[in-house]
Amino acid sequence: MHTVVSLGAVLYLAGCVGFILLAMLSPARMEHLAMVYFGGLSSSFLYTGGIGLKYIALGDVLILIIFGPISVLFAYMAQTGYFEWTTIYYATPPGTQHRGHLAQQQHARHRIRQEASQVLYALLLFTPYSMFVVLAVKYSVWYLLPLVTLPHAFRIEKEFRNPATMYSVPRQTAKLNLFFGLLYVLTIFCTPHLPFISRK
Repeated sequence: MHTVVSLGAVLYLAGCVGFILLAMLSPARMEHLAMVYFGGLSSSFLYTGGIGLKYIALGDVLILIIFGPISVLFAYMAQTGYFEWTTIYYATPPGTQHRGHLAQQQHARHRIRQEASQVLYALLLFTPYSMFVVLAVKYSVWYLLPLVTLPHAFRIEKEFRNPATMYSVPRQTAKLNLFFGLLYVLTIFCTPHLPFISRK
Protein backbone atom coordinates (compact mmCIF):
# COMPACT_ATOMS: atom_id res chain seq x y z
CA MET A 1 0.00 0.00 0.00
CA HIS A 2 2.85 2.37 0.87
CA THR A 3 4.40 1.70 -2.56
CA VAL A 4 1.14 2.57 -4.32
CA VAL A 5 0.81 5.82 -2.36
CA SER A 6 4.43 6.75 -3.11
CA LEU A 7 4.00 6.00 -6.82
CA GLY A 8 0.80 8.04 -6.88
CA ALA A 9 2.57 11.00 -5.29
CA VAL A 10 5.41 10.78 -7.83
CA LEU A 11 2.97 10.67 -10.74
CA TYR A 12 0.95 13.61 -9.42
CA LEU A 13 4.20 15.57 -9.06
CA ALA A 14 5.26 14.65 -12.59
CA GLY A 15 1.85 15.73 -13.85
CA CYS A 16 2.19 19.12 -12.16
CA VAL A 17 5.67 19.63 -13.66
CA GLY A 18 4.26 18.73 -17.06
CA PHE A 19 1.41 21.19 -16.54
CA ILE A 20 3.86 24.02 -15.80
CA LEU A 21 5.81 23.29 -18.98
CA LEU A 22 2.60 23.06 -20.98
CA ALA A 23 1.33 26.35 -19.58
CA MET A 24 4.55 28.04 -20.71
CA LEU A 25 4.07 26.79 -24.28
CA SER A 26 0.29 26.94 -24.65
CA PRO A 27 -1.48 29.96 -26.16
CA ALA A 28 -4.27 29.49 -23.60
CA ARG A 29 -4.50 31.70 -20.52
CA MET A 30 -2.82 30.25 -17.46
CA GLU A 31 -5.88 30.63 -15.23
CA HIS A 32 -8.09 28.76 -17.70
CA LEU A 33 -5.66 25.88 -17.98
CA ALA A 34 -5.19 25.77 -14.22
CA MET A 35 -8.95 25.71 -13.58
CA VAL A 36 -9.49 22.67 -15.80
CA TYR A 37 -6.26 20.87 -14.86
CA PHE A 38 -6.51 21.15 -11.09
CA GLY A 39 -10.23 20.45 -11.21
CA GLY A 40 -9.48 17.18 -12.97
CA LEU A 41 -6.54 16.47 -10.70
CA SER A 42 -8.55 16.85 -7.50
CA SER A 43 -11.41 14.81 -8.97
CA SER A 44 -9.06 11.96 -9.87
CA PHE A 45 -7.88 11.90 -6.26
CA LEU A 46 -11.43 11.80 -4.93
CA TYR A 47 -12.10 8.78 -7.16
CA THR A 48 -10.07 6.38 -5.00
CA GLY A 49 -8.47 8.61 -2.37
CA GLY A 50 -10.12 10.95 0.12
CA ILE A 51 -13.75 9.93 0.49
CA GLY A 52 -13.36 7.26 -2.21
CA LEU A 53 -16.27 7.97 -4.55
CA LYS A 54 -15.41 4.78 -6.41
CA TYR A 55 -16.73 2.73 -3.53
CA ILE A 56 -20.08 4.48 -3.12
CA ALA A 57 -21.28 4.17 -6.74
CA LEU A 58 -20.46 7.80 -7.60
CA GLY A 59 -16.96 7.19 -8.94
CA ASP A 60 -18.19 5.82 -12.27
CA VAL A 61 -19.96 9.07 -13.06
CA LEU A 62 -16.94 11.10 -11.97
CA ILE A 63 -14.46 9.09 -13.99
CA LEU A 64 -16.66 9.32 -17.07
CA ILE A 65 -16.51 13.12 -16.80
CA ILE A 66 -12.77 13.26 -16.15
CA PHE A 67 -11.61 10.73 -18.75
CA GLY A 68 -14.04 12.01 -21.33
CA PRO A 69 -15.16 15.63 -21.65
CA ILE A 70 -12.64 17.22 -19.27
CA SER A 71 -9.61 15.55 -20.87
CA VAL A 72 -10.70 16.44 -24.40
CA LEU A 73 -11.62 20.00 -23.45
CA PHE A 74 -8.26 20.52 -21.73
CA ALA A 75 -6.28 19.10 -24.67
CA TYR A 76 -8.14 21.23 -27.19
CA MET A 77 -7.77 24.39 -25.15
CA ALA A 78 -4.07 23.79 -24.53
CA GLN A 79 -3.44 23.51 -28.28
CA THR A 80 -5.72 26.24 -29.61
CA GLY A 81 -5.85 28.72 -26.74
CA TYR A 82 -9.64 28.91 -26.41
CA PHE A 83 -12.62 26.94 -25.14
CA GLU A 84 -14.74 24.97 -27.57
CA TRP A 85 -17.52 23.31 -25.60
CA THR A 86 -18.66 21.26 -28.59
CA THR A 87 -15.43 19.22 -28.34
CA ILE A 88 -17.20 17.41 -25.51
CA TYR A 89 -19.29 15.71 -28.18
CA TYR A 90 -16.17 13.99 -29.49
CA ALA A 91 -15.41 12.58 -26.06
CA THR A 92 -18.79 10.86 -25.87
CA PRO A 93 -18.20 7.68 -27.97
CA PRO A 94 -15.03 6.40 -26.23
CA GLY A 95 -16.27 7.69 -22.88
CA THR A 96 -19.53 5.81 -23.24
CA GLN A 97 -17.79 2.55 -24.08
CA HIS A 98 -15.44 2.99 -21.14
CA ARG A 99 -18.48 3.55 -18.93
CA GLY A 100 -19.77 0.22 -20.20
CA HIS A 101 -16.63 -1.40 -18.86
CA LEU A 102 -17.24 0.25 -15.48
CA ALA A 103 -20.88 -0.83 -15.52
CA GLN A 104 -19.77 -4.44 -15.85
CA GLN A 105 -17.47 -4.03 -12.87
CA GLN A 106 -20.25 -2.38 -10.92
CA HIS A 107 -22.46 -5.37 -11.67
CA ALA A 108 -19.82 -7.62 -10.10
CA ARG A 109 -19.28 -5.36 -7.06
CA HIS A 110 -22.84 -4.39 -6.20
CA ARG A 111 -24.82 -7.33 -7.61
CA ILE A 112 -27.05 -5.14 -9.71
CA ARG A 113 -30.07 -6.96 -11.04
CA GLN A 114 -28.83 -9.06 -13.93
CA GLU A 115 -31.38 -7.98 -16.53
CA ALA A 116 -30.87 -4.29 -15.77
CA SER A 117 -27.10 -4.54 -15.96
CA GLN A 118 -27.28 -6.36 -19.30
CA VAL A 119 -29.50 -3.64 -20.78
CA LEU A 120 -27.25 -0.90 -19.42
CA TYR A 121 -24.10 -2.56 -20.71
CA ALA A 122 -25.56 -3.09 -24.18
CA LEU A 123 -26.79 0.50 -24.31
CA LEU A 124 -23.39 1.91 -23.38
CA LEU A 125 -21.54 -0.48 -25.67
CA PHE A 126 -23.56 0.14 -28.83
CA THR A 127 -24.56 3.81 -28.51
CA PRO A 128 -21.24 5.05 -30.02
CA TYR A 129 -21.83 2.96 -33.14
CA SER A 130 -25.25 4.49 -33.72
CA MET A 131 -23.70 7.94 -33.30
CA PHE A 132 -21.11 7.17 -35.96
CA VAL A 133 -23.74 5.92 -38.39
CA VAL A 134 -25.58 9.23 -38.05
CA LEU A 135 -22.36 11.19 -38.53
CA ALA A 136 -21.43 9.10 -41.58
CA VAL A 137 -24.82 9.76 -43.21
CA LYS A 138 -24.72 13.49 -42.48
CA TYR A 139 -21.04 14.37 -42.86
CA SER A 140 -18.41 11.83 -43.94
CA VAL A 141 -18.16 8.13 -44.73
CA TRP A 142 -14.98 8.04 -42.64
CA TYR A 143 -17.14 7.84 -39.54
CA LEU A 144 -17.97 4.27 -40.48
CA LEU A 145 -14.37 3.20 -39.84
CA PRO A 146 -14.82 2.42 -36.09
CA LEU A 147 -17.69 0.09 -37.04
CA VAL A 148 -15.00 -2.44 -37.97
CA THR A 149 -15.02 -3.34 -34.28
CA LEU A 150 -18.79 -3.92 -34.17
CA PRO A 151 -18.61 -7.74 -34.56
CA HIS A 152 -16.24 -7.86 -31.59
CA ALA A 153 -18.70 -5.77 -29.58
CA PHE A 154 -21.50 -8.24 -30.33
CA ARG A 155 -19.31 -11.13 -29.16
CA ILE A 156 -18.50 -9.33 -25.91
CA GLU A 157 -22.14 -8.49 -25.27
CA LYS A 158 -23.02 -12.16 -25.75
CA GLU A 159 -20.31 -13.18 -23.27
CA PHE A 160 -21.68 -10.68 -20.77
CA ARG A 161 -25.07 -12.40 -20.86
CA ASN A 162 -23.47 -15.76 -20.09
CA PRO A 163 -22.60 -16.24 -16.38
CA ALA A 164 -19.84 -18.65 -17.36
CA THR A 165 -17.98 -16.09 -19.49
CA MET A 166 -19.03 -12.70 -18.09
CA TYR A 167 -15.92 -12.35 -15.94
CA SER A 168 -13.73 -12.22 -19.04
CA VAL A 169 -15.69 -9.21 -20.28
CA PRO A 170 -13.65 -6.43 -18.58
CA ARG A 171 -10.48 -7.47 -20.37
CA GLN A 172 -12.30 -7.93 -23.66
CA THR A 173 -13.98 -4.54 -23.29
CA ALA A 174 -10.62 -2.89 -22.60
CA LYS A 175 -9.24 -4.38 -25.83
CA LEU A 176 -12.30 -3.19 -27.70
CA ASN A 177 -11.81 0.33 -26.27
CA LEU A 178 -8.21 0.32 -27.51
CA PHE A 179 -8.99 -0.65 -31.11
CA PHE A 180 -12.12 1.48 -31.19
CA GLY A 181 -10.14 4.47 -29.94
CA LEU A 182 -7.35 4.01 -32.49
CA LEU A 183 -9.84 3.83 -35.35
CA TYR A 184 -11.65 6.85 -33.93
CA VAL A 185 -8.43 8.87 -33.95
CA LEU A 186 -7.77 7.78 -37.54
CA THR A 187 -11.31 8.86 -38.45
CA ILE A 188 -10.70 12.32 -36.99
CA PHE A 189 -7.51 12.67 -39.01
CA CYS A 190 -9.20 11.60 -42.25
CA THR A 191 -12.35 13.70 -41.90
CA PRO A 192 -12.02 16.91 -43.96
CA HIS A 193 -13.96 19.04 -41.49
CA LEU A 194 -15.09 18.17 -37.98
CA PRO A 195 -18.75 18.95 -37.36
CA PHE A 196 -19.59 21.27 -34.48
CA ILE A 197 -16.02 22.65 -34.33
CA SER A 198 -15.78 26.29 -35.32
CA ARG A 199 -12.75 27.59 -37.19
CA LYS A 200 -11.09 30.57 -35.52
